[in-house]
Amino acid sequence: MALAMTDASMTDATITLPAIAPRHARDGKLRRMLSRMAILVITMVLVVPVGLVALGSGAGVIALPYEMFELARRAPLLFPAHMIASALVLLLAPAVILTRRRPEFHRPLGRLLGLFVVIGGLTALPVAIISHSTPLARAGFFAQGLVWLYLLGAAYVAIRARDIPRHAHLMTAMVAVTTGAVWFRVITGTAIALRLPFEPVYAASAWLGWMLPLALVLSNPRAFARLLSR
Repeated sequence: MALAMTDASMTDATITLPAIAPRHARDGKLRRMLSRMAILVITMVLVVPVGLVALGSGAGVIALPYEMFELARRAPLLFPAHMIASALVLLLAPAVILTRRRPEFHRPLGRLLGLFVVIGGLTALPVAIISHSTPLARAGFFAQGLVWLYLLGAAYVAIRARDIPRHAHLMTAMVAVTTGAVWFRVITGTAIALRLPFEPVYAASAWLGWMLPLALVLSNPRAFARLLSR
């Protein structure tokens, strides 16, 4: 009797497990597809427009808000260089990610991206110091520049060591920090729309804008690795 029950259990498991496995696989594929669609929508609706506006502002084609105008007047070379280089990083990052399976495109685009990160990061440091923002906000912008440069440097060391998974993870984290420019504008724009106290929100967004996406990437590297896989 016990043997018969064991055989029956094994038969049930044989029937059930193959049915469960494809369902989990389908759920995983669906989650990846939805995540990729969400990233695509965010890129097209937020990242690209913010990058284009920043590029136009740095080039003098789009008028700057008064505070940024004053900062550009005080740092006539550093501030436009920071705006243009950072905008180009935002606009180039999706292309670098999309060509990750095509080394003939990925490598030159990645090197160009790295150059703009170096320019944008190095100019971010003095710009943060001389800005009219509160000390807490200036510290947030300064820290963002340092973390940006560190992640790029660590990713470069990883790829030189042929550690491709670590390189990909660090570059994903670097791109997450880059999107801080987008989320900073979303948070401050929302604060203005809701008539919230501006200065505290501005200072908080100078930190949260880049720390939250960075924490998201660092907290679950395997999920992002699967998301970027074919």
